[in-house]
Amino acid sequence: MKNIGVIGYSGNTESTPIREIAELCLKLGQELGKRYTVFTGGRNGVMELVSKGVKSVGGFCVGVLPWEGEDANEFNDLVVKTGLDFQMRSFVLVKSVDAVVSIGGEIGTALEILASYANGKPVILLRGTGGWTDRIATVLIDGKYLDNRKLSEVYQAWSVDEVIDILDSILR
Repeated sequence: MKNIGVIGYSGNTESTPIREIAELCLKLGQELGKRYTVFTGGRNGVMELVSKGVKSVGGFCVGVLPWEGEDANEFNDLVVKTGLDFQMRSFVLVKSVDAVVSIGGEIGTALEILASYANGKPVILLRGTGGWTDRIATVLIDGKYLDNRKLSEVYQAWSVDEVIDILDSILR
């Protein structure tokens, strides 16, 4: 089974901007959980909602946490307590997956997008979710690369169904 990383906003799921994309995150988790092992940063926000969706369909979710992992969400099936700071934890997550889906996000998400690309991991931007997921799309070379080396394609999807279609096509 392939491993898919999901990155995005952290924070309270009842607060803006996470509240506005909560249903989308749950649906993404459900669809990924039916097909893949899902890796997240294991905490709150997008990570929690996606993990909840994965769990609701009997999928398996791995939370890769910073420090000692004391703030893991309840929907992780396995918690990896890296002992590392937030940035270094992100590299553990990226190295553990076959592709990454990005939803919104602040600077940590931007770092994870760049780390994924630098490590040759396909990235799918779930557009319309704000943050760095939408911002980074404006700098893509030929609409799909982050630099002239063209290390890995950055895909753009506008729905959960499109995300699944892209994953199905690139992970065959």
